[in-house]
Amino acid sequence: MLKWTQTQQSASQELLRNSCWSGEGLQHLRIDVQDADSVVYSLCPKILNREWFCMNNKPIIKKLICVMLAMALLTGCGFVSDFPVETLQSSNEVEGPSTLGLTPAFDYEVPESLPNILVDQVGYALGSNKIAVIRGELPPDKFTILEAESGQEVYVGKIEQKGYDAIIGSYISYGDFTDFNTPGSYYIEAAMIGQSYPFEISEEPYEDIFNTVLKQYYFNRCGLTLSTELAGPKAHNACHSREAQMKEEASIKRDVSGGWHIDEMGTRDVVKGCQTVNYLLLSYELYPDIFEENLRIPESGNGIPDLLDEVKYEIDWLLKMQDATSGAVYASVNSVDNKTAGYILYIDGITMSATIQFAATMARFSYVYQNYDREFATQCLKAADRAYRYVEKYLSDVSMEEYFHAATELYRATGNQRYHSVIKNYLLQNPEPDMENDFVFWGCVTYLATKQKVDMTLSGSVIQVLMQKGEQISFASKESKLLVKADQKQSNNATLLKDMSRLAVVDHIITNHEYATVLENHMHYMVGRNLQSISYLDGAGERNYRDIDVSQGVMKQVDLNAELVLLLSAVMDDEMVVGEE
Repeated sequence: MLKWTQTQQSASQELLRNSCWSGEGLQHLRIDVQDADSVVYSLCPKILNREWFCMNNKPIIKKLICVMLAMALLTGCGFVSDFPVETLQSSNEVEGPSTLGLTPAFDYEVPESLPNILVDQVGYALGSNKIAVIRGELPPDKFTILEAESGQEVYVGKIEQKGYDAIIGSYISYGDFTDFNTPGSYYIEAAMIGQSYPFEISEEPYEDIFNTVLKQYYFNRCGLTLSTELAGPKAHNACHSREAQMKEEASIKRDVSGGWHIDEMGTRDVVKGCQTVNYLLLSYELYPDIFEENLRIPESGNGIPDLLDEVKYEIDWLLKMQDATSGAVYASVNSVDNKTAGYILYIDGITMSATIQFAATMARFSYVYQNYDREFATQCLKAADRAYRYVEKYLSDVSMEEYFHAATELYRATGNQRYHSVIKNYLLQNPEPDMENDFVFWGCVTYLATKQKVDMTLSGSVIQVLMQKGEQISFASKESKLLVKADQKQSNNATLLKDMSRLAVVDHIITNHEYATVLENHMHYMVGRNLQSISYLDGAGERNYRDIDVSQGVMKQVDLNAELVLLLSAVMDDEMVVGEE
């Protein structure tokens, strides 16, 4: 039997120590090998051969054998599988692998943890339906409401499972606390689910946010100095006050100061402005008692609702965009930064769409505003008629939907039968008017609201179509376990707001408890009761869109903000109705 000598053992240990693999546990190692060359050959049969190994009388070969045997032990070969690896200890401890002087970098984001109990982060009205939406396949049987400050339990409710909703891709349950009506600040908790964001229960939870939404137009005013007293941190000097030049003829300039910015570049757009005014005026006509003089704008206290004062600021600018000779209307004003001359204002050319929508909006405003300033209202009506007459020369370039809308507004304001003829012709050719189209929707609502003589058969058809639309919207909302027909990515807020404008009108006509609840559910959705727990309104909610994606804000877009005004108006008007049978 071949035995290793002490010299061979020392040599192998020295080599192992130099290779950073040695340890005190190896110094007592003894290996008996009957055929050392066969062992090494079995380890490296393709590199070494038996004849070469016969020269084992050379010291270097002996050392090689020792090293390879030791390596075999450390790499876990079959014939040393019973070696107690856990006994190995290092005499020269090394803290982890070498980094070659580099610091490891961990470049990844920790996923944000969102609550699985979804609530309206602004709050719920006393007497209203109050539901928390709970995500999770296997929720517990109950939930609790706790005071936000003390953490004291004040209410216990049952959790009702609703199942899986394929559209939103989530299991949904409800925690209904409609019968809890103690004013205060709270949060909801459930075992294995977690906690909700805080919320309020109060008599008028949306009053402050309603005023904030309305005042957004004051902050968007162009050509006016906003004082610190009224605008706070949003105060600034007057902007874009210089004369603007025609885009196609720089030598022609005119004053087009005023109006609302529609983007951060200071753009002002006739079509966008008219659409915004139409929704704001519709809100005022449906719910006049909601609007007061409490916005703290320069006109507050003049005896005119602040909403109408704000709309008039845009109307004053729209009048500047009409060509004095033809009655046609220029499309927009854009600001371009010139490195040598500063910013330059350009007026885009006349368009039929801008002209016909101008006619409709001016007529609508004149009708609403005549009780406050008849002279100015008459000026607006004349401007509307001139624009309408210009369009009549180019009807092939105008959509019939826009033409119909303008005719309804002018007919209500004047009673002139020439406008009524246009209305009747359109409705006869379109017995089921498309309520998805804003111009058709506005025109139909105005025709139903007019005090002028109307065709009762056509009016009946319009009401029927409008009611059907309201029922479709309500049904689709109730079919969703989220109580709102939202998509999984929450990318259809514009569609939801448009639907609610239709439902608000229907609810106003028939005052339906079911519709009022759907409207309020959409308001809950906008301020946090959604899958991402996002509040899409500025200054509202614990988790605000500004902290996630600034482009998602509803209030940043003047037209969507106007639809939000209508939704809020309907909800606030119905607060005493919701929750009552």
